[in-house]
Formats: sequence, structure tokens, C-alpha cells
Amino acid sequence: MIRSKTLAAVLLALALVASACGDDDTAEPTEAAAPAETTAPEEPAEPADSSDPIRIPLHNWSSQLVGAEVVGGVLEDAGFSVEYVPSDSQVVYQSMCDGDIELVHEVWEGAFGVAFQEQVDKGCVLDFATHNAVTREEWWYPAYVEDQCPGLPDWEALNACASIFATAETGDKGRFLGGPVDWLKGDAERVEGLGMNFEVVNAGSAATLWAELDAASVDETPIVLFNWTPNFIEAVYEGSFIEFPLFEDACRTDPEWGINSELTHDCGNPADGYLKTGVGQHFPDKWPTAAAIVKRMDFTNPMLAAMAAAVDVDGKEPSEAATEWLAANEDLWKGWISG
Repeated sequence: MIRSKTLAAVLLALALVASACGDDDTAEPTEAAAPAETTAPEEPAEPADSSDPIRIPLHNWSSQLVGAEVVGGVLEDAGFSVEYVPSDSQVVYQSMCDGDIELVHEVWEGAFGVAFQEQVDKGCVLDFATHNAVTREEWWYPAYVEDQCPGLPDWEALNACASIFATAETGDKGRFLGGPVDWLKGDAERVEGLGMNFEVVNAGSAATLWAELDAASVDETPIVLFNWTPNFIEAVYEGSFIEFPLFEDACRTDPEWGINSELTHDCGNPADGYLKTGVGQHFPDKWPTAAAIVKRMDFTNPMLAAMAAAVDVDGKEPSEAATEWLAANEDLWKGWISG
């Protein structure tokens, strides 16, 4: 009897141990699930530049021809394709609207400001950047003419001496040798507006202007011609611009402005004109990286004068002059690329 009770107690104890072990297995906690990893939102991709060539115009004066290949050389170094397109310097802004030209890096206020602004106002050309260079485009004479025409550089003194500038071509009127017709300087309108005894004769190119100046200077023949700054001329010939009535925008459009109440253009050209870069309206979207580089390009008066002198004084081809300029100014233009 006692043995039976003892056996029953042992069996009961073993059952309790087994139950406890089973509870331990089922109660064992499971590992907590790891929190889901979060990813940062993707940055929007930078817009890609087009592989199409960037078309740059070639005009008819030396600093522009050299500068065009300087601009092109910088863009090529940055990995872009470039094409050079001979272009009329007035029609070029319409060509930009038509998508045939991408950028113009020498927009002179006096010669091209009106044509440029017309297309900017339409919205198809962007006024993209203004260079450090300050420009002037005006009637000019070599210094020796002051001995032959007292009172210069005043325009009224010039007009009083008109007869000394007369040629067989102009009869009894003085001859003013203007720039190429497509530069649209308004010289004939100025002569009429100011009642001057001059006739405007347009040179076919900038080279013709300098050839005639050189020939006249040999025996100090009186000459008054179109000139501009920055240019190489001031480093080779002494001379001065004619001082006309000061320019205002109304001079070109409002007959009642100025000394002649019936006609426009009774004033000179801007004495501190701008030099700008213009681009077609789609340029920044189509070539965003190139647009950033072009916006940083900044030419000064000495730079432009040196570019012109390399061709007109040293006799180099524009492409050769551009290559030399790029080599001599690498730190500068590499900065335009890197920003």
C-alpha cells in the first residue's frame, strides 16, 4: 500500500515536470520583425544637353570673327559640337528666331541694338548677358585733321569745314566714309536731321575703312570715317570721335526731340554703349550646360582690341588669332567652364 502511494507520487511529479517543460517551449518569445528600410527619394535627373551642333555666326569685322572662334573653342573644349555660319549682322537676330543660329556674342548697342531689341521684345531672342566692355561707334577723324579744321571735335565745326572733305564723288559736299550698309548706323538720317553738308559713302567692309585711313594718313589728306571702340585703331592712329548732340532713345523715334523738331536722328550714337550676348529662346533648355558657360563669358575692351589687332595689324587669320588667344587665356576660360 505504501509502495503504491509512493509510485503514484513519483508519476505525478514527472507529469508536472513535463508540463512545465512544455510551457517553456510554447512561451519562448519570437524575434521582433526588423523595421522596413526606408529609401530617400531619387533626385531628379539633370536635363541632358543636346548633341546637335551649336551654330555661331561669322560677321564682317575682325574682333567678332576671332571672338566667334574663341567662343566656339571654349564650347568644344567643354564637349559640344560647334558650327560657324556666315551671317548678315542685322538679319542674324531673325535667324535666331527661326532656329538657324544659336547665339551672338557681340551685340553692339549702336549698330545692332534696334534689330536685337525688336526680336527680344517678340520673345524669340533672349538678352542673355552683358560684357564688361563699353562700346562707342561714331564718326572719327585722325588727329592731323584738327590743324585743318579748327573747332573739332564739335560737329558744327566739322560741318563748317565740310568742303575740305569733298571728293570727285561727292561734289561740293564733304564725304563721310561710313561702315558697311548692313551695320545700319543711321548716318544718312543724321546728316539730314542735323542739316549737314555731307554725303555718306558706305565702305564695303571694315578692311576698306582701314585701307582708306592708312592711305589718307600718308600725306595727311582730310578724312572723316566711321570708327568704334574697342578696336585696334586707337593703338595705331591718334584721333578723336566727333561730338554730336548727346544721344537719347527719343532721338531715333520722336521728331520733336532735339534741335530739329521735324526730323529724327539729330544726335550722335550712345557714348557708353553696351556689348551683349544674345541667344535663341530655346538655347538654355536645349543646351543647359552650354548656356551656363556662355552666361559666364565676359569680354573686356582690351580683349576685343587685341583680337582685332591680331588680324588687322599682325595679319593673322581669325582662326589662328583665336587659337593663340585661347592658349594665352586658358585660366580665364577654363573658369567659365567650371563656374
